[in-house]
This record gives sequence, structure tokens and C-alpha cells, in this order.
Amino acid sequence: MIEAKNLTKRYGPRIAVDDLSFTVASGRITGFLGPNGAGKSTTMRLLLGLDRPDGGTATIAGRRYRDLRQPLRVAGALLDAKAVHSGRSVHNHLLALAHTQGIAATRIAEVLDLVGLRDVARTRAGNLSLGMGQRLGIAAALLGDPQVLILDEPLNGLDPEGIVWVRTLLQQLAAEGRTVLLSSHLMNEMAVTAEHLVIIGRGRLIADCSVTEFVERHSEHTVLVHSPDAAALRETIVREGATATAGGRDRLVVSNMAAQRIGELAAATGAVLYEVTARRASLEDAFMELTRESTEYFATATRKDAA
Repeated sequence: MIEAKNLTKRYGPRIAVDDLSFTVASGRITGFLGPNGAGKSTTMRLLLGLDRPDGGTATIAGRRYRDLRQPLRVAGALLDAKAVHSGRSVHNHLLALAHTQGIAATRIAEVLDLVGLRDVARTRAGNLSLGMGQRLGIAAALLGDPQVLILDEPLNGLDPEGIVWVRTLLQQLAAEGRTVLLSSHLMNEMAVTAEHLVIIGRGRLIADCSVTEFVERHSEHTVLVHSPDAAALRETIVREGATATAGGRDRLVVSNMAAQRIGELAAATGAVLYEVTARRASLEDAFMELTRESTEYFATATRKDAA
């Protein structure tokens, strides 16, 4: 289990993490989300003892990371896939880590097979592609066969096959009862990988719940309606208290009314329906809606837009 209690971290006048508390339970994948600048990476560094908090505590399996005698056997982490000795081979990079933790050298072959890097074991780490570098980082995180995994953007640079592989691997590890904290900006992938979410904005906790609950709570459900009688049907729907806006020729986008009720109204008024499709809200929709006020960095208008 991972536990953060009232974590606070300042960099000069800026508060990167602000009185943040959450728990990451064992046996499931917890997605750690937030806009750029939200404090996710800083929080992970605090969990791993790479930064000292100005307030609060961070523990893994009930202890501070720096107090663990053989930390890689307890918690494996990937924060930066480029944080390797570029001149060492893939095998020797893992061997150096193994020596510091009393891990048998035979474990190296096991993790290289697990991440698909056996054929490049003698290749210099600095010559690996971005995707292979991510696999090496995951291998290092798994080296001590830990019960806790903390992974920051492990999907960067991976092809579709690699993404599916990471998802399957993490789900298997969670099914074994391990604790998995996963940060990623790939919302579609997070929606099918994580079971629980911890979401922060500007260093503060703004959601801590299951993926399903989060999407239900923070997104608007709409129904797409295609009818040659769209104008008349719109008036009927609005009189019922719902919202209906034009979605193209003979099409409506209806909010706050179930598809079944729209069908009943159409039947009662004699309106012809070509299509009634309930649009399921996505994790990305819900995330964008919730974090709209917590986004720290915005893109400026393009030259064309500004004209």
C-alpha cells in the first residue's frame, strides 16, 4: 500500500503539492492523473524519497522509502526512462542495480525475457529507441519482484503492441495483489487499464474514486437523434425540460433526457426517427470537464486564430 498524508512541497513561492492525502490500495491499478504542472511527478518523487516534503508524510508498505533496507525488493519505480548510464549495456545496467540490492544475477534474464529485451541485452542503453528504453525502465522496476510499482508515463514511445503488453502485465501484477500507481496522459488507455483514479490539480486532490464513478459524476450524457421532424421534436423535448441543440441537418443533440423517453415522445407526436443513439461519456470528457479550472498551462491562439 502507498499512503500520502498532508503532503506539501514548495519551490520558492510556488506550492507544487498542497496538503495532499490519498491511499493507493493493493490488488488494483490506480491511475494518477492531472493536467501538466499539477504536481504528479513531484508527488511521485516525494513518495520515493527523491525530494523531501515541507510537510506531511509519504509511506510505502508502512515505511518511508529511505528507511527501506532493500527498496527495490519493496517498491519498483520508473520515473525517467533516460536515467541510465548510457555507456553500459542493458544487461550491465540491470546487473549494477541487482548488486546494490542483493538480487541474484539470474533475475536479470527473467526480467529481460519478461519485457522482451533478451536480444538486445548486450546493446548499450544509450543506443536504445525510446520504446526499448521504456521497456528497460520497466525491467529495472520489476528487478526486485516488488509488491509496489510506481510508474510515471511508462507508455511513452511504445507502439500499440507495447501498450497492450504493458496493460496486460500491470493487470496481471495487480491480480497477484500488488499495488500499482500509474501515471499517463493517454486517457483512452487509462480508461481500460485503471480501476481507480487519484486526480490532482495545482497540487491538490480533486478526485479519488473508481473510474466508473468518476465518469458518471463528472460528464454529461447526451443522445444523438436523427429525424426528418427534428425541428418539431426539438420543441417537444425542450417543453419536457431537456436541452436539444442542432447537431447537423435533421439531427439533434439532447441532454438530460434518456433515449427511451425521446422515443416515447416521438411516438406520441408522430415524429419519424431514423436514429436514437445514447452517447456514452468518456474518461477524457470527464477529465477535461473536471480539470478545466485546474489547468496551469494553456496554449495561445495560433496566428490564424488570432487574426
